[in-house]
Amino acid sequence: MISKALLAASTKPMILSFLREGESYGYEIIQSIRKISGGSIEWSDAMLYPVLHRMERDGLIASEWKMSREGRPRKYYSITAKGRTDLEADMKQWMKVHSALVQLWKTAKASD
Repeated sequence: MISKALLAASTKPMILSFLREGESYGYEIIQSIRKISGGSIEWSDAMLYPVLHRMERDGLIASEWKMSREGRPRKYYSITAKGRTDLEADMKQWMKVHSALVQLWKTAKASD
């Protein structure tokens, strides 16, 4: 199980990375992240929608109501130019953290 703190820190870059591939709606985002993570990340509606609304207020994503294939209105989210810029910065930071952890764990394993 992934800690709540790590999940909270990684939610924004995961959503932006997912939306970089194209627009999507909440349930599809939840299901796709679950699938990509092999089931280790399971977001709920109650967790995701406040994050999406905050990201929209911050100008990182935009939303638009459209009719689904089933004929129901559905809110689709897409990444904005500001969101792309923010994601690029996040990616650099996460890769630095990742690299540092890999080095630390290699060192720790070698000394075991």
